[in-house]
Amino acid sequence: MTQNYRDDSHTQLEMDPSTNLLEMTNFEYSLQDVDQPNLYRTLFNYEEVPKIVFNQRLVPMKMPDHIWITDTTFRDGQQSREPYTTKQIVDLYDMMHRLGGPKGIIRQSEFFLYSKKDRDAVEQCLEKGYEFPEVTAWIRATQDDFDLVKSMGLKETGILVSCSDYHIFYKLRMTRRQAIDHYLEIIEQCIDAGIRPRCHMEDITRADFYGFVVPFVLELHKLMERTGVPIKIRACDTLGYGVSIPGVALPRSIPGIIYGLRHYGRMAPELLEFHGHNDFYRAVTNSTTAWLYGASGVNCSLLGIGERTGNTPLEAMVMEYAALRGTLDGMDPTVITEIADYYKNEIGYDIPPRTPFVGEDFNVTRAGIHADGLLKNEEVYNIFDTNALLKRPPRVLVGKNSGASGIAIWLNSHLRLSGTSALDKHDPLVIRLKEWVDKQYDEGRVTAISDKELDEQAKKIMDEMTKEINAHAHNGQAT
Repeated sequence: MTQNYRDDSHTQLEMDPSTNLLEMTNFEYSLQDVDQPNLYRTLFNYEEVPKIVFNQRLVPMKMPDHIWITDTTFRDGQQSREPYTTKQIVDLYDMMHRLGGPKGIIRQSEFFLYSKKDRDAVEQCLEKGYEFPEVTAWIRATQDDFDLVKSMGLKETGILVSCSDYHIFYKLRMTRRQAIDHYLEIIEQCIDAGIRPRCHMEDITRADFYGFVVPFVLELHKLMERTGVPIKIRACDTLGYGVSIPGVALPRSIPGIIYGLRHYGRMAPELLEFHGHNDFYRAVTNSTTAWLYGASGVNCSLLGIGERTGNTPLEAMVMEYAALRGTLDGMDPTVITEIADYYKNEIGYDIPPRTPFVGEDFNVTRAGIHADGLLKNEEVYNIFDTNALLKRPPRVLVGKNSGASGIAIWLNSHLRLSGTSALDKHDPLVIRLKEWVDKQYDEGRVTAISDKELDEQAKKIMDEMTKEINAHAHNGQAT
């Protein structure tokens, strides 16, 4: 019987310094230029909620030595709301610079260049001379747009390279081979124009990973070796289908995508970036997972404002960075509150009140039992020292269930009382203000009581208490 043996004489082995294990390094994945699109209909039946399917294949976590945040507030963030003014862009860019700190944890910010307003903003941001965030562009794949980037002195731009068959077959009306050839031609034009390309792999969580994505990335790797120009890859979870749970099958697995781009695509972590959307409430978790499995960059927008349900909130990833690294690395989180105030007061944007870190009520309690715990020790019900890190002391919203403790906390916060000066729930002012609050609800009120109402009533009670004390003193002297 004739035996057929696989010749592995060309297999390359490499010692991985992070694990001290020998690993195979030459992976050959040829493009599968199919006649019909692979739409993963078992997962994405349009009439049903997309399914999460497991194959129990686990890949190792491999967080890069350096991780960072990039920003898309002035690109994706402008696709879902009225455009920012030039002044607003420059002001927000300035605040991002201060938030990112001297180490530039907020590494880059991308801009549209199509309107004079946007170009003016780019010029004014460049005039500030900041190293971070670096100003980058997002353009259409045309020579005129390349020339525009170059004329403004920008060194990097994003280029759309859609990678799912939904886009290749239905939007571009191309085959996979035609799409890759088209993309490579555009990317080479970008390099010829003296600009670093950043390839936005749109809809990667519905793409044929081994049949299209990896072969395309290997082509990009060859192009990098030939030109000496680094080519970044932004893995775009365009519709928020990505799932962070270990053991989930591709194409929805974020661990699988990031590991695959590094391991099979041979891409260095500093050239990998994840861009998430929040359609299924997974943007933050997926971005954190991308860091954990080997992407240095996560792309975000301020307050998560972006297409449809939005992008990964930049302020959330500031907190995730600190949690994972054990340090803020020079970032200044108090600027987050400045940014939130700017959106409310200058831009007129209504932030949902329960939005973490930036919403009006994110560290506000209504429950009397929680207020009692806060009064005794704020660590009981506050997530961290929000006053120190965000300049946002914990507050209570006085309502039917606030109790004396809630009213005491409101008074201490409103009157700026602390330490030995702070009021407890047995203080006469607290008791009398609580009696007034209780009466409001006994008479049928159903809404919360505003700070203005409480302030007016507290002043009235304090005036009455002062008069009572003076009257008592006067009567004592008369006696």
